[in-house]
Amino acid sequence: MREPASRLSIGQQQRLCLARGLAVDPEIILADEPTSALDPISSQVIEEKFAELKKDYTIVHVTHILRQAKRIADYVVFMYMGEVIEQGPAGEIFENPKKNKTKSYLKGLFY
Repeated sequence: MREPASRLSIGQQQRLCLARGLAVDPEIILADEPTSALDPISSQVIEEKFAELKKDYTIVHVTHILRQAKRIADYVVFMYMGEVIEQGPAGEIFENPKKNKTKSYLKGLFY
């Protein structure tokens, strides 16, 4: 408690940020690349915490990590170059995308 946050590991700093955000009892949690630069174990801890928190909070999770989105998303908005391409329930988007750009992205192809 008396040490600066900069002395914590990056994973611990991310958990501290989440704890600070929760302390104000938000309606929505905005997580912009919350696992960026984290090791796999710290990333897993954050993902598990979000899985627990989504029961009580709306979480907007911005990620470029497709595997992560598949693991934790309930609803997906796929954006390309600032434009919303497709949105819907995660299972529908990942299993049966309707837009060609979404299909290409999910195959690992880029324009």
